[in-house]
Amino acid sequence: MEHAMQVTDVMTNGVEVADPNATILDVARTMRAADIGALPVGENDHLIGMITDRDIVVRAIAEERLPAETLVRDVMSKRILCCFADDDIEQAAQIMADEQVRRLPVLSEDKRLVGMIALADLCLDEGEAAGAAIRGVSLPDGELR
Repeated sequence: MEHAMQVTDVMTNGVEVADPNATILDVARTMRAADIGALPVGENDHLIGMITDRDIVVRAIAEERLPAETLVRDVMSKRILCCFADDDIEQAAQIMADEQVRRLPVLSEDKRLVGMIALADLCLDEGEAAGAAIRGVSLPDGELR
């Protein structure tokens, strides 16, 4: 019997966490330096949200907020979607497809952040997970899958 590929097999380890009291200017610079579009936001050793490049544009720049004065906590997404390191990648792909997100924080059994999994990471598996996730993320809300 073949072992199903787990999230831990394809995730990125050593994820940087954004401080909710940092400015979006600082976070944008971190994203640019790391060539990433999202960071988990943590406070007191707990994940409290996600900040994405889209959050910065839609909730700050489009509202004419000053990047050097706007805090991460004021524009971050507070709804936390995640998966666990020992989940099969099909489970992570299903969450991405259902919720139309391209990346998920990965938690350990004790709910500590241990990594991130992105849509591109799913392509490392030869199964159908990547295709299913891409179709789900790409379809407009309400369309049949």
